Amino acid sequence: MGRWAANGHGRAPVRLTRRGRIVLFCFLLALAGGLVGLVAAPGQAADPPGPVPTVIVQPGDTLWGIASERRGRRGRDATVEEIRRLNHLDGYSIDAGQRLILPRAR
Repeated sequence: MGRWAANGHGRAPVRLTRRGRIVLFCFLLALAGGLVGLVAAPGQAADPPGPVPTVIVQPGDTLWGIASERRGRRGRDATVEEIRRLNHLDGYSIDAGQRLILPRAR
C-alpha cells in the first residue's frame, strides 16, 4: 500500500498551496459579490424614462394627504418616507409653494 493509501481510501487528501487558497478565496468573494448584485433592490436606473412626478404643495396639504393620493400599491406611511427620501426632508413639515418629487407608481 504506498503512501497514497495511508488514509484507507486509496487517494491522498487534497492540499491547497498558498496561491491556491488565495485563488479559491477570490473566486468565493467574486461569487458572493455577484449574488449580492443579483438580489439587490433596483435603483433609480430601473425607473421608466420620462418626467419625474412632482406636486406643488398647496395651503393645508400634508405629507400624509399627498401620500394618500399617490401611494399606488405602497402603503401611505411607506410613501411618506419615500417622499421624504426623494426630497431630502429631515422632518415631516412642508410649506405651501414647495415642489415635491413624488415616487413613481410601480
